[in-house]
Amino acid sequence: MSIIEKKEKNLNQLINKLNSLSLTYSQPNYEVEKIKTEKNEIMRQKNEIEKKNQELLREHKYLKEKILTLQSEVKKRSQLEDSFNQEIDELSQETENLVSEIEKWQM
Repeated sequence: MSIIEKKEKNLNQLINKLNSLSLTYSQPNYEVEKIKTEKNEIMRQKNEIEKKNQELLREHKYLKEKILTLQSEVKKRSQLEDSFNQEIDELSQETENLVSEIEKWQM
């Protein structure tokens, strides 16, 4: 269980406890209001954290796709570079052969 899941579980338990509180405990009215205010603040924070988490998940997905795209592009460029180098080597070998043939004919 991740830290976020543990915190969410604890938060939900706290909210449930706050919801189960009633005036039967003979608490003064201002304490009940204070508890309700705290509950509302906790709910607001939970919603804010969930929203940020969703944003982070979307950003993570986007960046992961971007990395895959860049890796693919690098791989293609590397293959092109290898092909180009091979062609250069072949042309170099042909040039050496031609120079050798020319030298033979000049003798």
